[in-house]
Parts: sequence; C-alpha cells; structure tokens
Amino acid sequence: MQIDIKRYLEVHNLTIYQVSKRSRYGYTTLHKSFNKPQSSSTSLNLRDLDALARAEHRAMWEVLRDLESHYLKDDSGKPL
Repeated sequence: MQIDIKRYLEVHNLTIYQVSKRSRYGYTTLHKSFNKPQSSSTSLNLRDLDALARAEHRAMWEVLRDLESHYLKDDSGKPL
C-alpha cells in the first residue's frame, strides 16, 4: 500500500513550499521525500507526518488517521 501524499496536499490546498515554511523543515528534504517512489520499505516517515501536522496546526495522529482513511492506494496506484 502507498499513501497518495500529492493528493493529500492538493485536497488540503497545500504546496510542499508551504509545508516546509510552516513546519520549518527544509524544502529540499520534503520535496525529495514527498516525490520519492513508495514501496513497502519506504513509506511516509515521522518527519513528513510531523511536517504535515505542523503545517495544518493539527496533531500527528489526526493527520495519520486522515491519510489512512482517505489517501491509501494499492501498489498498482488504485485507491483503496
């Protein structure tokens, strides 16, 4: 399974630049992470989750719950 982070950003009217500025994580770091191909061994990491939570002034568990509920897709790219 993969998390469709680009769709999450789109739905929440966020850009990687906005997330990096609000969370104070580096743009290049987040850009590489959000755009990397995901596999079973490389999923969303805690830094990325923290960055999204800080950008939206939410708790990390709330962002994770939202990602798991609405932004999962199978390995072929189809939404679950």
